[in-house]
Amino acid sequence: MLLNRNQFLMAVASAGLAQLLPRGVAADRPARRWRPSDAAWPAPAAWKKLAQDVGGNLIPVDFPLSVLKTNPGAASQLSALLHNPYYVGDQPGLTQTLGWVDAWTSKPSVYAVAARNAHDIAAAVNFARTNNLRLAIKGGGHSYLGNSNAPDSLLIWTRHIHDIQMHPAFVPQGCTTRPQPAVTVSAGTIGMQAYDAVTTRGGKYVQGGGCLTVGLAGLTLGGGFGSYSKHYGTAAASLLEAEVITADGQIRIANACTNPDLFWALKGGGGSTFCVVSKLTLRLHDLPSWFGTANFTVKAASDAAYKRLILEFVRFYRSRLFNDHWGEQAHVGPENTLEIRMTSQGLSGDQAQAVWQPFLDFVKRSPQDFAITDRIVIGSIPARHWWDVAWWKEHWPEIAYPNPNGNPFIGFFDYALSHVLEQPAFRFDARPDAPPGNAWWTGDGDQVAQYLWGYESLWLPASLLADSAQAHLADALFASSRQQSVGLHFNKGLAGAPPDVIAAAKDTATNPAVLSAFALVIVADGQGPAYPGIAGHEPSVAEGRKSRARIARCTAPLRALVPHAGSYMSESNYFEPDWQHSYWGGNYPRLLAIKQKYDPEGLFFSHNGVGSEGWSRDGFTRA
Repeated sequence: MLLNRNQFLMAVASAGLAQLLPRGVAADRPARRWRPSDAAWPAPAAWKKLAQDVGGNLIPVDFPLSVLKTNPGAASQLSALLHNPYYVGDQPGLTQTLGWVDAWTSKPSVYAVAARNAHDIAAAVNFARTNNLRLAIKGGGHSYLGNSNAPDSLLIWTRHIHDIQMHPAFVPQGCTTRPQPAVTVSAGTIGMQAYDAVTTRGGKYVQGGGCLTVGLAGLTLGGGFGSYSKHYGTAAASLLEAEVITADGQIRIANACTNPDLFWALKGGGGSTFCVVSKLTLRLHDLPSWFGTANFTVKAASDAAYKRLILEFVRFYRSRLFNDHWGEQAHVGPENTLEIRMTSQGLSGDQAQAVWQPFLDFVKRSPQDFAITDRIVIGSIPARHWWDVAWWKEHWPEIAYPNPNGNPFIGFFDYALSHVLEQPAFRFDARPDAPPGNAWWTGDGDQVAQYLWGYESLWLPASLLADSAQAHLADALFASSRQQSVGLHFNKGLAGAPPDVIAAAKDTATNPAVLSAFALVIVADGQGPAYPGIAGHEPSVAEGRKSRARIARCTAPLRALVPHAGSYMSESNYFEPDWQHSYWGGNYPRLLAIKQKYDPEGLFFSHNGVGSEGWSRDGFTRA
């Protein structure tokens, strides 16, 4: 009998699990985890004992959206709060994404351990294992696939542990490697906290996410990218050591010398899968002199002109942008527009403008075909100020620099980035007690409290940039753009990176396809804030299903070019087919064996996570 890939992997998982479990354990395990309606759910006395074990930090989990079902008048106030990612992150019962049509909806746990240290986490792990409970883990709460929440579960909530310690010369425990600069962050640390400590105050760089409220723990475990990953590599490749709590409740160290198999799995093998992380130590990098941006939009007057524009950009990217200086995004869409929303590192304003001038000249030569529809903003600021909230506030006033040559406007700058932006670069947490550093990039605000309709991603190999392939890539991008806007995320493909970055990424669990990819294509859609049962804010299920089908049609021309492209697990389709190969490629069997070694009973579960073949979609029932 022939087995397909998924059947084979499930068979391997079952066989390996049977060998690792003590005799009789498999037969004695319940077929599903307990819910509050079950007689075996822990008694009040057991919960009281857990509360004592964690120093009183066991809390019942409220769901802030419940008030809207009984008091619709609170909608306007709560809606404003739901656009604030810091407010959402401060609520154990909320997640940054509120759901996905036909997939999942954000629902709170019954109780949460508001962990303050590794011992609190260990107590929660032991309690969940002993009482056969569904366990959920949340730090930043950014999970498109819904892995930051689970109803009827016990939540380990790490929001309040965000200590940060800089090390001028760090050596992992048990190793004799050369000391190097590093930073240790606790599991609840988010990007803005890390950037403030490491860059603004410390003058160094740590690989966090582009979105400032993403947790560094989830980013690293998921193999995540930052705006400058083509220069600094992935977050997973920066991991030097982790303090973790495994399914047996033991606090362990994982690095290249101690528990090296687990350490490798943590470098991109997925969060909430192998263990719970309490601390991470990440490699630090030197700062360049400059961080900068290139922002403008070109509109084509016809489909034929738009095809020519896309092909010219593909050629221009290959010749001028395909290197470790440039990251972030370009978008092509049905309106025949090319939106450039890119960032740079290591280039002054003069240098950045010189890079882009040939493309701008191409546009200017054909005014009948192309028009710049907004300001052109190209330039740089001192890198140490990129996340310096106080500096941005000081430089906030809008200043218009008239261009003596008329349109297009070129905001060419070295220090005055916010002066030429049409919107403030940052939004701020307006709650009265909010720390002054609670800020997020304006463009990331649309992600907060969204209800997704569909989402797909795929890596595009650098071979598509070859002279003989550029026209095929441009044709596929044009065909895709007829359906929906297509985002090319250049910082989420490592092709064009320095050799040391490629070598470090090879030693991670991430799909090797990222090594030869020049960009990650993302196509997504949704609405928000939205939530089922709230009048006037219900998810549009019918529109969501139409959108999901449209997204599939949109990516089809690109998938035809790259049939087995692979996908970035943290930004991918909830219904991803053959997700084992899509997320991890040939690394999956090794990851599965490590999962079986450290979590043989499957205590840790995430949707489409390593070993999840053995469970129902919600993680409650054994398959």
